Amino acid sequence: MTFRVVVLSGDGIGPEVAEAAVRVLTTLPLDVTVEERPFGGAAIDLCGEPLPAETLAACRDADAVLLGAVGGPRWDGGKIRPEAGLIGLRRALDVYANLRPAVQRDVDVLIVRELVGGLYYGRRGVLADGTVFDTCEYHPSQIERVARRAFELASARRGELCSVDKANVLETSRLWRRVVEEVAADYPQVRLRHALVDSAAMELVTNADRFDVVLTENTFGDILSDVAAAVTGGLGLAASASLGDGRPGIFEPVHGSAPDIAGAGIANPAAMLRSLALLLEHGLGRADLACDLEFAVDLALTATPTPDVGGTATTEAFAETVVDALRHADAPLPPTTEEQWTATP
Repeated sequence: MTFRVVVLSGDGIGPEVAEAAVRVLTTLPLDVTVEERPFGGAAIDLCGEPLPAETLAACRDADAVLLGAVGGPRWDGGKIRPEAGLIGLRRALDVYANLRPAVQRDVDVLIVRELVGGLYYGRRGVLADGTVFDTCEYHPSQIERVARRAFELASARRGELCSVDKANVLETSRLWRRVVEEVAADYPQVRLRHALVDSAAMELVTNADRFDVVLTENTFGDILSDVAAAVTGGLGLAASASLGDGRPGIFEPVHGSAPDIAGAGIANPAAMLRSLALLLEHGLGRADLACDLEFAVDLALTATPTPDVGGTATTEAFAETVVDALRHADAPLPPTTEEQWTATP
């Protein structure tokens, strides 16, 4: 089977980390075609809009979408912002479940953020007296489907799910809690607890190892996933997957476009490559290759670190270390001292 991956390089360091990801992807034992399309600020410059119709059509037809980064001061103050393309793409592909893993030593948290509802997609406007409003809206069906996705994921992990809301204040959160409780009845093997968003944020900072899967709505998830990333190494290393009920999903690093280092060749591609690992697992069904890639990225972070993590390596050198590790992924490990002694005649 030939897989089709659409790459949206975007802006700033996006093209550099995207190039590293394509380099790695084409090294893997996969039959895959890669198609690059304009997106974000680059698409505004080229086509006058951040999500051209041709780009959206290509994404709809793909098995997965790999996204670099969008935005930058170049487009600040314009009538159309690059980020509008990202919001539009998420809505068009209906990728309602945003997965944000945060892993470091004894911490292994998976945040499941509802991605196409709530405050970012509700009604908004400006009244005659100058009042500005943004509306947080949720339908029960929107909550149910992301809750089921989170319970399924928790079932395959440690069987614990923390649903985060603000039910002591917000009506949408009270609905959220009711629907999550209803869905929980279908997953008796998963232990459910509820937490208010402010206490959950504090607990993520002080006791992140208490969490397994965290389920929450769009705005809270946006904030808490960044907190979890900061606790486990920083945004520069964090990956994400945005999934719907079918293909394609959107896979992207959490970091921004970093215009201050764009073009310098020193951007850390680790988050992009970890997003590629999520693409392999959730988009193409190759968890085995995803595991190999995660191992190779961890190796490169130690052996060939870029300046942001205390090294001097270039983006290209980091990617080459990953490629080399993948090429030797199936090679047998050298024998231990004990094995050598036992094998000696």
